[in-house]
Amino acid sequence: MNLAPTIALCALSIAASACANEPRESSHAELPGSEDAGTAPVPVEASQRLDYRDSESFGQGPKVPEGPFSPELAKAVDDVFGQGLRDGEWGEEQARAWILIGESGDPRLAWVAADLLRFTQDPSMHRLLSLLCGELLDLPDGAPLAWDNITDHLIAWDVPAPPGYLDLKRGIFTGIVPEWEELFREGDIDWRHVTWGGVRIDDRAFGQTDERCNCIPAADNPKVTGVEGGDWLADDDVVFGIEVGGEYRAYPRQIMEVREMVNDTLGGRDLGIPYCTLCGSAQAYFTDRMPEGVARPVLRTSGMLIRSNKVMYDLVTHSIFDTFLGKAVTGPLAERGIELSQASVVTTTWGEWKTAHPSTTVLAEYLALGRNFDFRAGRDANGPIFPIGDLDPRLPVQEDVLGLVTASGKPVAFHVESALEALHRGAAVAYENIVLVLDGGGVRATDAEGRDLGGHQAFWFAWSQFQPGTALWVRGSVE
Repeated sequence: MNLAPTIALCALSIAASACANEPRESSHAELPGSEDAGTAPVPVEASQRLDYRDSESFGQGPKVPEGPFSPELAKAVDDVFGQGLRDGEWGEEQARAWILIGESGDPRLAWVAADLLRFTQDPSMHRLLSLLCGELLDLPDGAPLAWDNITDHLIAWDVPAPPGYLDLKRGIFTGIVPEWEELFREGDIDWRHVTWGGVRIDDRAFGQTDERCNCIPAADNPKVTGVEGGDWLADDDVVFGIEVGGEYRAYPRQIMEVREMVNDTLGGRDLGIPYCTLCGSAQAYFTDRMPEGVARPVLRTSGMLIRSNKVMYDLVTHSIFDTFLGKAVTGPLAERGIELSQASVVTTTWGEWKTAHPSTTVLAEYLALGRNFDFRAGRDANGPIFPIGDLDPRLPVQEDVLGLVTASGKPVAFHVESALEALHRGAAVAYENIVLVLDGGGVRATDAEGRDLGGHQAFWFAWSQFQPGTALWVRGSVE
């Protein structure tokens, strides 16, 4: 598609409007927030999304140049996405810079344009950025030019980042939320795939569970009750069951949907428990027994996502963790090589869990903040609503799997529905050193001696993209 003339007209039109001092809406969004429970990520129109099950729908990617920008293009990039963005100025010189970027044909720059497109509310700027991405990626006529589709293409084609990308991205993101500044550091993280999830960062100090905030508020050392205090839950309500040191606790999904992070102590061990609504996964990481000189990580929700999975960080050091792997990927904890080990999380129902474990405690009802979200039955019912690129087609995107890594280092996903069917009829479910057992109405992974191996359920799209090449156990066979 040749959109260069249209890009030129849009850029010059915006410049003329700015020079004439005509009022325009801000090109940046005002972040939504909630005084008491955060805000759900902004949904994306399903009608505009590609079919995630068809990786061939992305077609052939554009040719990507190598090496640094020419001096002229480097100046244009700074005029538009660097100094120009920071200054908030708009004139004919900046308009010419937009035209030069569009004419460059360098698809790497679509990453920066897409980052800015995620936040912009100005209709004119939105159109200009969309057209620019379409031109840079050489998308066919009629291709959707919404932010999510553009980013899907960038991920699926594995378009490299442009020179100086982290600095450019940091400038865009921290121009919206200055508190993100300490998170934008080099590390073992693919910053191309990081985007805004529609909510603000939770940077409250530890122990502020009941303090109101413009964020998704983590619960620290939450109040619990015995089984009798769980009468607010229906027997078929979903809970995430955890056992540590012979102590059992249920974390109701109603609470985890609005908290998304719990820092708790169970069985004498400290835990960080993230829940990603978008990928259907609750995990339990041990956050004690750190190396000398390393304080207990206090896990928080950053407000950002990486391929539709929450980006969690440590409040103490501002180190980012790979949420699925429990590995610190930036900051001081990455430098120390911190990788958190997991306890098993059993996804089941309150009725099944309390029957199997009558001594269980359960989080107190008030922690749900009067809300009863079930994103899986609503917002997330039709698959991922944020960009993830192409997918492993062996299962539908939202099939539940229990994922682990074997002793030999091989990731494996057990299809939960077929595993439950097999275990209920007395068949074995195993792969290498991993043996699945029934527990409180759900499944848990152990070794041959019955020792807990950790592991958690998640949607197939999430596990398979963070563990590419994973083995898949389904209905008694391994693919």
